[in-house]
Amino acid sequence: MAIRRRPRLVSQINVVPYIDVMLVLLVIFMVTAPMITPGIVNLPSVGNVDSPPAEPIEVQIAANGSISVIDHDISGHARPVSRAELAEVIRAKQENKPQQAVIITADKEIKYDLVLKTMDMLIRNRVENVGLLALPSS
Repeated sequence: MAIRRRPRLVSQINVVPYIDVMLVLLVIFMVTAPMITPGIVNLPSVGNVDSPPAEPIEVQIAANGSISVIDHDISGHARPVSRAELAEVIRAKQENKPQQAVIITADKEIKYDLVLKTMDMLIRNRVENVGLLALPSS
């Protein structure tokens, strides 16, 4: 007597129907994509654009104690001024640009007391945005 064997079950998934569905969807999307009208986008308008910050006014104190003012926005050349007229010159330059910074640079041989007195005099005369500039040691 011969034993009959059962037919083996196929344990693989048939993906052909899935591929057919994907191809049909691809064709549908390709046909309908050109028919879609793009939406209208309301872009915001640009307001006043802030101008770049002004170059700082540089107050140079030389080794002999003389003071020069350099305005990089106008000429970039050093203009010698006396200690008495320094605050007036700086305030006149800051009239048009009140946020323009004032940087004090001093020779390394000058006493720091003179730099502080100059800075204090500018602050007392209502000159705003006063700072110090120092070169890093090399």
